[in-house]
Amino acid sequence: MGTNIDALNVVFTEFYYWVTVVFMFLIHIGFCMYEVGVSRQRNHLHTLMKSTMLIPLVTITFFFFGWWIYFAFQNGPWITGDLISAPQAEPWNALMGTHLSGPSPNLGVDADQAALWHRLNGVFWAAFLLFSWTAASIVSGALIERIRSGAFWILAVVIGSFTWIIDAAWGWSSQGWMVKLLGYHDAYASGVIHAIAGGFALGVLIVLGPRIGKFRADGTARDIPPRNPWLVTIGLFLIYTGFWGFYAACNVPLINPAAIAGQITGETWTATNIYLTPTTLSAITFNFLMSLSGGLMTAYIISKGDPFWTYSGGLAGIICASAGNDLYHPIQAMFLGVIGALVAYKMHYFAERRFKLDDAVGAVAVHGYAGFVGVVLAGFMLWGQPSSPYEGFAAINPLGNFIGALIMFFVLGFFPGLIVAVILNMFGLLRVPRDVELMGLDFSTEEARRAAMLEVQAAEKAAYNGNGR
Repeated sequence: MGTNIDALNVVFTEFYYWVTVVFMFLIHIGFCMYEVGVSRQRNHLHTLMKSTMLIPLVTITFFFFGWWIYFAFQNGPWITGDLISAPQAEPWNALMGTHLSGPSPNLGVDADQAALWHRLNGVFWAAFLLFSWTAASIVSGALIERIRSGAFWILAVVIGSFTWIIDAAWGWSSQGWMVKLLGYHDAYASGVIHAIAGGFALGVLIVLGPRIGKFRADGTARDIPPRNPWLVTIGLFLIYTGFWGFYAACNVPLINPAAIAGQITGETWTATNIYLTPTTLSAITFNFLMSLSGGLMTAYIISKGDPFWTYSGGLAGIICASAGNDLYHPIQAMFLGVIGALVAYKMHYFAERRFKLDDAVGAVAVHGYAGFVGVVLAGFMLWGQPSSPYEGFAAINPLGNFIGALIMFFVLGFFPGLIVAVILNMFGLLRVPRDVELMGLDFSTEEARRAAMLEVQAAEKAAYNGNGR
């Protein structure tokens, strides 16, 4: 690792990402609470366990192939180059272990790289894994109260360990082909996580169909309000908190400019975004809070104080500004938050009326539409800024970000979700039977619980009578 300063930097970076991962865990806790709060009581356990079990399924599959895809697919492949060798992401490699080993013929890297990856591989992997959980959780909320658990878990693995990590390799890495050729910029994942997850959910919803009773005979929608608004509120505040940690995890905390080709960062060691261009924690703190505030105020006004849409609008505001929140002025971030809330609210009800789309939590609108618009606007607002410190990369521009938004929402989001949902539906594996949906997806579990309670009560009564009381 070179000098003691370099070694200290690596140890600091290891701890930095470990802390951000802990913060990001709150996102998944928030999504679980949020979804259970929205769903009706007869579906609570199904909703909770559906969201819980994506954790082990996506974690294991991300370990075995998702992490490797991120490094191996940065050239496309075959767009700017071939598959990239990534020994540090091969699941059988010692670099995916937790020990500190020296160089070995089986590692595929030199001693300095071995020391670096043994320190940082686990926390880097975990940060991206939590992004994977988030992508799958966004899809989860849209589908509640009618999807089979097994079908959702297949969809979670597809987006969490395959499609989203391809888009991260392409547009959310310092060497991604979209950054090189298009000048694509999406520092805090308006498109890379949110637009792709919203598009994926839209593809599934088209096949899955609305919940029974959602639409009247004349086609107008009935409101199915959250059963527990307090749980929704706490869940969304936990998502805000975890999202703030997510922002920090999208930064490299400290980097020596001499290590970056082109050296546009000057002489001072600095924090950078995912593309290795300079930013600061102060910048993202200003912009996170200003975009959240713009979204909250706007959603409160346009929804006439509806709590569900007020909180959701705050989230849409952050998402819309996230593509450029490393470089925006705080006032710009606030106005983008306003736009995000407007887009999410208006588009949700437009799609519901026009296409009979039953998105139970507004995930397609809050994450998908707001994320798509945020990527497109970043192309205009940051036009001409460098996308990378590396020479020969395209600068940020409107066309590059628009093409990138299309790739995220449609190519890697909507179409994979639609295709997998169609296949599952063909085999009768996508949606629960009508009777089960009407009785509640927790019916069999509740019946077993009720039977167990009655048996215990009978035993207690017998014991009571046997004692002469």
